[in-house]
Amino acid sequence: MELTARAPSDSAGVSLFQDLLDLEAALRSEQFIEVRRRIFRQLVEALLYEGALQPESEPDGEQLRFRFHGEDDAGSPVRYECQGRRRWSFERIRLGPGPILRVRGGEVGEAESFARFLSELRASLGADPERLAHFVHELEQTHLKDTLAQHRRSRSGRTLRSLPYDELEGELMDGHPYHPSYKSRIGFDAVDHLAFGPEFTPELRPLWLAAHREWTRSTASAGTEPRELLARELTEATRTRFRRMLLERGLAPEDYVLLPVHPWQWREQVLSTLFPELRDARLVMLGEADDFYTPQQSIRTLANRSHPEKASLKLALSILNTSTARTLASHTVENAAPISDWLSGIAREDTYLRDELRTVLLREVLGVSFEGQRPEPLRARTSGILACIWRESLHPFLDAGEEALPFTGLCHLDADGRPLIEPWVRRFGPEQWVRQLLEVSVLPLIHLLYAHGIALEAHAQNMVLIHAGGLPRRVALKDFHDGIRFSPAHLAHPERRPVLRATPPSHARVNRNSYIQTEDPAEVRDFVHDAFFFINLGELALFLADHLGFEERQFWGLAREVILAYQRRFPEHRERFALFDLFAPTTQVEQLALRRLLPDTEVRMHPVRNALAPQEGMETVPR
Repeated sequence: MELTARAPSDSAGVSLFQDLLDLEAALRSEQFIEVRRRIFRQLVEALLYEGALQPESEPDGEQLRFRFHGEDDAGSPVRYECQGRRRWSFERIRLGPGPILRVRGGEVGEAESFARFLSELRASLGADPERLAHFVHELEQTHLKDTLAQHRRSRSGRTLRSLPYDELEGELMDGHPYHPSYKSRIGFDAVDHLAFGPEFTPELRPLWLAAHREWTRSTASAGTEPRELLARELTEATRTRFRRMLLERGLAPEDYVLLPVHPWQWREQVLSTLFPELRDARLVMLGEADDFYTPQQSIRTLANRSHPEKASLKLALSILNTSTARTLASHTVENAAPISDWLSGIAREDTYLRDELRTVLLREVLGVSFEGQRPEPLRARTSGILACIWRESLHPFLDAGEEALPFTGLCHLDADGRPLIEPWVRRFGPEQWVRQLLEVSVLPLIHLLYAHGIALEAHAQNMVLIHAGGLPRRVALKDFHDGIRFSPAHLAHPERRPVLRATPPSHARVNRNSYIQTEDPAEVRDFVHDAFFFINLGELALFLADHLGFEERQFWGLAREVILAYQRRFPEHRERFALFDLFAPTTQVEQLALRRLLPDTEVRMHPVRNALAPQEGMETVPR
């Protein structure tokens, strides 16, 4: 009998069958090679920049040719070669578009294996073997998942210039521009990636649980009553149905807190890990509500697609992405609302932020986490796997004529190969447009730093540009529950700072860069420098130079002018200009690649030349 392939008859089976066909096509596509080359470039750039590799180098036209020497499994010498150069922006290293070459004896070919590359150079890297193996897995999973995303983009041919903000949040799929494992999503298999990745624009409905108050921790913003908030977020019919389900089981609804969970998290973690709590009715599964949600760039944050003005849900997700676990530690969930209240109070009372800059702070108004009941040595298995933070939607804050663009979109090449922002830059003129962008983005952050002693982790996913026809007007900032740093002794009003739940030692041991308070003001300044100036604006400076011909030095000269103009306007903060010196010759940035290879025994930072540092003959202090 002749056997032929046949798609399953049920619709779910047909969908899975089609997904597998799409996967196979993606693995044979040009995008497979393009993504592999991108990962290799970011990997080598990061290892060179962070000092993990010490190459030979020699001039090669306008570039440098780098050579790294190692040996293969048989002990034979092997070397890798590539072209690149140091750029002005923080002396970043950027490789050319050509592939990285592997040379062994007389054989020369393109480097195609991350595992072989890192293994053959392991003596130079000094990598911990177990961490090396895990890092390779992250790189390979990034290769698979970004290939699927880019293959979808290539087939659609869709341009993003005319899309509204909520759709851009999913369609901007390029990921972290520096971190080499920018889309690893360890925990998702390929089918999960297609079902829940923002690039594939899924519409999801979270599952709702009732969590017994005795086992939950929750905080709400001042003036926010959780029941009233949920009454706005859920229809009366849904709330009545959920209440009836509890009563039918003989449970008192007032003893429970409603808590949404990501569908993947329910299937993979909650059901298999917290089943004793489900049996004992400390958790009760209630089902879906009415509204559909779509994942934003951060994957675990879901925006309400049915009612965009309603809150977004930041949900615990037990995956690893850009080398960071995407669960929600209970202390950060509990701190979310108090930090938001603190910051919004500052913005409300500060006339410069409120009336002139009109900065939007998207508050985290409610946080709920389920603790579970495990003895301390075993608590890590359940810690952070079931929690939600409700964050305000951007839409109610937009004025007539205003639109929004995630900051990641500023460095996006559209399907036609042109920068998404090119029409805006051409229309308003490069210098005027860049200056306006710097003013609306830099000023709120340095004012919070200088005037209040507070640093925000304003990388591109945490910042939204609000514009009118492409002309920058102001920004929205978000993600405060663990994206803030301050020194209590150097706050403008230390008596107003909220009482926060301290970072547990168990959390600090696995994520040494995750802390809010420090005694060192340099660590506060560097928090702004690393996330905002180094990564966020640093990538924009490189992008503008490469694609729109706007020179890096001119970009950073404008950034200095914006900061100096602020300092001239607010001389009363002169002491803080020195305390949080943004013009220092060097600044500390995180070693995102090296920390994947070495034991997590310390905060791994390295000093780099500060792109904001004045050049010879330039003004260094405000007149």
